[in-house]
Amino acid sequence: MFLTMRSLEEVKKLALLLMVLLLGACGDTQTAFVSEGNSDQSISVVREQNHAGGAWQSTLIVAGLPQCQRRYALQDASTDSFRIDVYRPGPGLFILKAGKRWDVVELKSCGYQTYKTPPPEPGELVGSFEMTEGKLRYSAKPGARTGKPAQ
Repeated sequence: MFLTMRSLEEVKKLALLLMVLLLGACGDTQTAFVSEGNSDQSISVVREQNHAGGAWQSTLIVAGLPQCQRRYALQDASTDSFRIDVYRPGPGLFILKAGKRWDVVELKSCGYQTYKTPPPEPGELVGSFEMTEGKLRYSAKPGARTGKPAQ
């Protein structure tokens, strides 16, 4: 019943090893966003991984506060070579290009829709959501104009 000093040390080492292994099995969550002049009107991308080495699930969050905030699952966005180019054709509108997929986001009503064919003129390229050194980041294109919030 009684633990010797040596076995107590071994139990501590085993507990520490189990904690490290448990924490190593945890997944990851990464977030990046671009705003329309303020944080109340923005689009965010969240990538979540349930456990280390597991598949990524990606979500687009469209915020047009105080009117709305909605989440949309991003299909075909689970790879480590993740990239979404962001275009801005006008105030409160963003067009997203992920591979061959084109989507439109409208901030005032938090709308989201996939184009059946690529848009002829998606607007000004303002930046990209992409993996950089293993982390999700939004990189603004140098010289891109920031917009005014949608009214």
